[in-house]
Amino acid sequence: MGVLGSARVSSDSVVVIVGPTATGKSAIAVEVATRVNGEVISADSRAFFRGLQIATARLPVHAQRGIRHHLVGIVEIDENYDAMSFRVSVDGLIEQIRSRGHLPLIVGGGTLYLGAILQGIFAGPSANRELRRTLEQCSLDDIYHELSAVDPVAARRIHPNDRLRITRALEVYRLTGKRISDLQQQATPLPYRFKIFGLERDKDEHRHAIAARVEQMLSHGLVDEVAQLRRNGLNQGCQAYRTIGVREVVDLLDKRITQQEMKKRIISNTWQLVRRQKAWFRKEHGVCWIDVSAREPWEIGEQIAQELHSETTGV
Repeated sequence: MGVLGSARVSSDSVVVIVGPTATGKSAIAVEVATRVNGEVISADSRAFFRGLQIATARLPVHAQRGIRHHLVGIVEIDENYDAMSFRVSVDGLIEQIRSRGHLPLIVGGGTLYLGAILQGIFAGPSANRELRRTLEQCSLDDIYHELSAVDPVAARRIHPNDRLRITRALEVYRLTGKRISDLQQQATPLPYRFKIFGLERDKDEHRHAIAARVEQMLSHGLVDEVAQLRRNGLNQGCQAYRTIGVREVVDLLDKRITQQEMKKRIISNTWQLVRRQKAWFRKEHGVCWIDVSAREPWEIGEQIAQELHSETTGV
């Protein structure tokens, strides 16, 4: 399992490793990076926030094995981080990593953020807190019905349960009078040669992995982590509050649900996220899908590294 070396991987390549949560992306990314002289750029929509170590199942430092990781813990828990900021950050990081002779590896399951670099993003209006608070008071059915009326194209692309994207689409329309689906036509991906690997796993094994991960998060102190974050300013108005595991623990701390109910909700909400992620990834073209079922991270890392090596050498 020797290092292939960045000189053997096309210098204009940017590797992207995607997949739904609980498919082992972080550990596999480290395995790939050790073989191709890579550096990891996180595209996990919650890893950006400081303090969400356990809630995001973040790799501990020793498990990173000296591989440099970027965009992890860069935002205070009560601040926001949007897709345009991510796009700008990634663009700069790719050039920095290349200047060191290393290969950029973008890794994560944050579809909003991945879309900003792989599909593009338009320069729309900034989030309007007052408008968002108004929309939050409306039922999901009502705002999706409104979106279907004003922008049917966007409504067909957005899952009816995806409140965040429905809200953003309506926000854009109300603030600009323009449909987000029309504005998105102006978007372009970042100008790099992306090589995308997608991770998938057997459904039953995936469910088991999610349940095991939740048990591990709880045993590692998830409840204490969320309690501390609340003391540090985390509240319902924060972007980080929408992290799966946070809301459910808050309900436990406020005695609205039991420990068992909390655990069941985290597992159920995680699986719903997986389903949404799968639907998004399946629409992305040019993905090399890899079944990780019953396989170790080093096996997948070796496979991806060999794929990159073969593509460059023609072997």
